[in-house]
Amino acid sequence: MDETVDVQAVTIGVGTVVAIAALVYGAAVGDSLLGVDTTTLAVGAFALTFGALAVLHGAYGRRDFAAAYGVAGIGLGVVAVASSGFGVLGGYLLLAVGGGYVAVATVRARADARTLPQ
Repeated sequence: MDETVDVQAVTIGVGTVVAIAALVYGAAVGDSLLGVDTTTLAVGAFALTFGALAVLHGAYGRRDFAAAYGVAGIGLGVVAVASSGFGVLGGYLLLAVGGGYVAVATVRARADARTLPQ
């Protein structure tokens, strides 16, 4: 029997749980955890999630997705720690470029998979 695990979904799930836990802590207990704003921690958790996805896609040989997730993760990381409007804008630009590529390439890959003979 062949058992496979969708590591992308698991990685995104873990990152989401960590981000939500940081936000819940911020709302219920205090605005910071170890001196760091909980919103920054939540956004940083998603940035690290994108970084983990980049590593996973690179390991599976999808270098285009690895680069796109890496760019998106760097962009989100910049947004998390940016102290100026230009920093946030630059981070959002990187996030949009990387995320846009992932979205377009995913739609194309799914369309190609539907047209292949089974």
